[in-house]
Amino acid sequence: MTKETVDGAMEEQQAQSKKGLKKQQKEVEKAAKKAEKQAKLAAEQQSTEEDDFAKDRYGVLAMVQSQQKLDRTLVRVKDLTPEKADQLIWMRARVHTSRAKGKQCFLVLRQQQFNVQALVAVGDRASKQMVKFAANITKESIVDVEAAVRRVEQKIESCSQQDVELHIERIFVISQAEPRLPLQLEDAVRPDGEGEETTTSQAIFRLQSGVCQLFRDTLTQKGFVEIQTPKIISAASEGGANVFTVSYFKTSAYLAQSPQLYKQMCICADFDKVFCVGPVFRAEDSNTHRHLTEFVGLDIEMAFNYHYHEVIESITDTMVQIFKGLRDNFQTEIQTVNKQFPSEPFKFLEPTLRLEYTEALAMLHEAGVEMGDEEDLSTPNEKLLGRLVKEKYDTDFYVLDKYPLAVRPFYTMPDPNNPKYSNSYDMFMRGEEILSGAQRVHDAQLLTERAIHHQIDLEKIKAYIDSFRYGAPPHGGGGIGLERVCMLYLGLHNIRQTSMFPRDPKRLTP
Repeated sequence: MTKETVDGAMEEQQAQSKKGLKKQQKEVEKAAKKAEKQAKLAAEQQSTEEDDFAKDRYGVLAMVQSQQKLDRTLVRVKDLTPEKADQLIWMRARVHTSRAKGKQCFLVLRQQQFNVQALVAVGDRASKQMVKFAANITKESIVDVEAAVRRVEQKIESCSQQDVELHIERIFVISQAEPRLPLQLEDAVRPDGEGEETTTSQAIFRLQSGVCQLFRDTLTQKGFVEIQTPKIISAASEGGANVFTVSYFKTSAYLAQSPQLYKQMCICADFDKVFCVGPVFRAEDSNTHRHLTEFVGLDIEMAFNYHYHEVIESITDTMVQIFKGLRDNFQTEIQTVNKQFPSEPFKFLEPTLRLEYTEALAMLHEAGVEMGDEEDLSTPNEKLLGRLVKEKYDTDFYVLDKYPLAVRPFYTMPDPNNPKYSNSYDMFMRGEEILSGAQRVHDAQLLTERAIHHQIDLEKIKAYIDSFRYGAPPHGGGGIGLERVCMLYLGLHNIRQTSMFPRDPKRLTP
């Protein structure tokens, strides 16, 4: 090794140790600065806490584990009206939005589809720290507030409670939302091209609950009995292929496509009039705006005396009572949905319009549609017919009666006067089918003939046919899709908007 090489290596070593010393020195200085900063912050915080006269008036509460029973009445947002002005109230709500501005913070507090503006301002009830705390509460967090209700001179257009605001005196976080929401609520409810915020889904599902309630109440008043039917069955309800198979111990079972058989068995057992509300499963690979693989069926079945129109009248009257109940008791919800999805008010007649299939064909022929006498209506033709009926009769709801026998299930009663037609009917809302029904064949011999005609394996429907061998009254009924009724009543364009957890061929969660 030459002298130059040794000198060079030594110089490099010295340079590196100098570098190391410098680095060490920097780290020491950095740590000292950090410690100084932390001490300063702690001191500031201590003096802040000492200065904060309102520190007991806000904060994040311990998790509610039922530690105590508070004798405290919480007021609902929807009840905040000018009559409550100058009252001091407690309320629990979500933080919808917050906006800090100088020494004050504006919050919008939300409860379902109702919201109210609230204000936290520096004063004798709120400190600077309290305002800062309120401004930093994450959106969607649930809070308890004590506040004075104050009238406002100018209406607050952006809130449902337009005539009052809350002046907050205490605010406590009950459940904190994570800072990053999976989606912003405004994006979920923003209409195309507008920024108006509404809580549409809340309104839709409250109205849907109303449909079920009105359906039950109306039929109960008419002397119907609510029944519960099994959804796991041994043979396909409709005898078709659109059925889900499930493993059932050492064999297979099916998910019910309809409570048909069980409704009819109840009629045979002299229940006279029955209805049920429950899930219906259809294994149809239909990715359309109006099909689901699981939906809620509102089913009706009843014995009649001499003519199946007694059944039609019972069902149409039930639907009219539902429409009236929605119109009279759910205006808030209808208006909330209308803000985001504008539509014409739903129109219906009393008594309900009933058209025969041949009359409908004549209307369609006149409008230039070519279709055979025994052909089923396609979706576009259904919609066109809906528009023609609306123009001519000014109604969104009507019955189409006497369908061709060829397009109906095997258990449909043929028309006694014309074997090409049947005692069956569909009901329509805004040009889309919401109910399919008929007088059922209640005679075992005729039912067997019809099943053979439809090439159905008699062994598979033996139990069904046997149930009519011991005296069965003439009867009929129908099945209504709850989600479709809500979608069409509100003038929405996709059934997924009226299904809380939709199931379609591509969707199995949440």
